[in-house]
Amino acid sequence: MAVREIIVVGDPRLRQPSQKVQQITPEIRHLIDDMVETMRANDGIGLAAAQVGELHQIVMVELPEDEEIPGSGQLYVVVNPEIVKASRETEEGIEGCLSVPGYVGEVERAEQIVIRGLDARGKKFRLRPRGFLARVFQHEIDHIDGVLYIDRLTAPERIWTVKEGEEEQAELAQEVPEGSAARVAP
Repeated sequence: MAVREIIVVGDPRLRQPSQKVQQITPEIRHLIDDMVETMRANDGIGLAAAQVGELHQIVMVELPEDEEIPGSGQLYVVVNPEIVKASRETEEGIEGCLSVPGYVGEVERAEQIVIRGLDARGKKFRLRPRGFLARVFQHEIDHIDGVLYIDRLTAPERIWTVKEGEEEQAELAQEVPEGSAARVAP
């Protein structure tokens, strides 16, 4: 396993659609292992393969364990994820991204979703995340289509600067950082 470089906004690969994984090969397993190590080394709570420059439909989510957040404390790896259902109920929340360092912003997302995909061994499964876990999955699955959270801001002035490396902590805390609104180039 290795920690890979996370590409950042401005790199054209973040805007390209990712390709479906046809087979779980040793190379794909190695990529998944590297992604887990990369996400954890960067204190991330989610990562898509596109963020390490690999245009494969692979996402992962791992929220720190918190008894108030259903599904936290567990590593989820989803290959070829697809949102097949989203609730009408939505919720606004603060999001950050390892590929958009130094910023967090407010985004509206479905409160609950249903995802289908493959696990790391290639077995089909469905997941029904809700709340914050659903938000993180929607954020990561957007990367598959080349969409960043800054494309989904509730309003352009609803983005704030944070100390680089603290994006995910602000997201977990769901607190608007003190300081001025900022603009980030897509």
